[in-house]
Amino acid sequence: MFHNHYKQQTAACVAGIKGVQIRKAYKFRLYPNATQQQALAVEFGHARFVYNHFLAVRREHYTQTKAGLSYADTTGRLAILKHHPAHLWLQEADSQVLQQKLKDLDRAFKNFFEGRARYPRFRSRRHRQSIRYPQRVKVDLATGRSYLPKVGWVKTVFHRSLEGRIKNVTVSRTKSGRYYASFQVELEIPDPTYRGKAVGLDLGLRAFLACSDGQKIANPRYLVQAERRLRRLQRSLSRRQKGSRGWEGQRLKVARQHEKVADQRSDFQHKLSHRLVEEHRLIAVETLHIKGMVRNRRLARRISDAGWGQFLQMLAYKGDWYGCEVVAADRWYPSSKTCSVCGVEMETMPLQVRNWNCPSCGSHHDRDVNAAKNILKHTTAGTAERRNHRLRHADGVHVRPASYQMQAGTQKSEAKYSSSW
Repeated sequence: MFHNHYKQQTAACVAGIKGVQIRKAYKFRLYPNATQQQALAVEFGHARFVYNHFLAVRREHYTQTKAGLSYADTTGRLAILKHHPAHLWLQEADSQVLQQKLKDLDRAFKNFFEGRARYPRFRSRRHRQSIRYPQRVKVDLATGRSYLPKVGWVKTVFHRSLEGRIKNVTVSRTKSGRYYASFQVELEIPDPTYRGKAVGLDLGLRAFLACSDGQKIANPRYLVQAERRLRRLQRSLSRRQKGSRGWEGQRLKVARQHEKVADQRSDFQHKLSHRLVEEHRLIAVETLHIKGMVRNRRLARRISDAGWGQFLQMLAYKGDWYGCEVVAADRWYPSSKTCSVCGVEMETMPLQVRNWNCPSCGSHHDRDVNAAKNILKHTTAGTAERRNHRLRHADGVHVRPASYQMQAGTQKSEAKYSSSW
């Protein structure tokens, strides 16, 4: 749940040192010249070939022997493959870039077997391309350049200061042809101080979120705003001959528009999540089964446009950094149809009902604000007891936890959290 293709972070206390050691990523725009673009194309293509080749090798090996191959097995075979007469061209790419692709493949299989992802698939040259340098990367902030092995010094726009010790660098090329470098660094930050008040959040479509204090944040709906232009661009693309120069130019226009929507959504959620964790010491959120919700063909586009999963990822790791505890309520808790004043639970609460009166105490409720209040109460009342408590059937079989704390940076917490979404 807490993986992100351009931001990976872990938080852990360092013994004997006051502060928290974290890993953080800084993403900067690259502007390679024509020669450097060709060199990067070699790195992307060779790395993609290695990934696809050894994916096929691992699948075939399992089919024949019913046993898997490890990362060490594939690295040995890669060394042999690079000296095969038919594959001497693999030596053109940086050796560590190819090894990192084998690590990516090994991680993809581990994620599949641990239930976090689908079975690994072959990579296409038409999609986003990326490579990773584990070392030997240099930066020159004064002149705005980054050194990439076998590519050279590339113009880089450092729009913010680069702090910490560089651990690795991921270079990517988007479908629209833009190049980025994501520097993962290790640095120490002061121990987070918990301040502010507690707040409950209810995510939605009409309003992006409703707070337990009555505040509502409007849903920007960036994809809906761009739909008209996207339809026009897609129609123009469909009329052109695939593979022609005109088709390629129109494809870039479509890709740029989709990336603009994604950038707008990411910018909105970064700013909102930062403000929330800065102002509150505890944030209570609901547990949404997003994968199941998008199966509703009438709401799938709007749910995907909202980007709830990405937003909750941001809340989780930023909460660790800035001193805000982010807690998720039980997925089955009926927050929307429970009165936040007297606790009476309604039998039904259709989605079209946005305001309602409690038949017991007569309180008037806004559906979303009422749900946010209930989520906050559910996650804060008796928190210590609920963390150790598990709902059970009459025969003692474990069902599910009442609530749990969202913790970023550990595979265990990621697996536990992703299984509930």
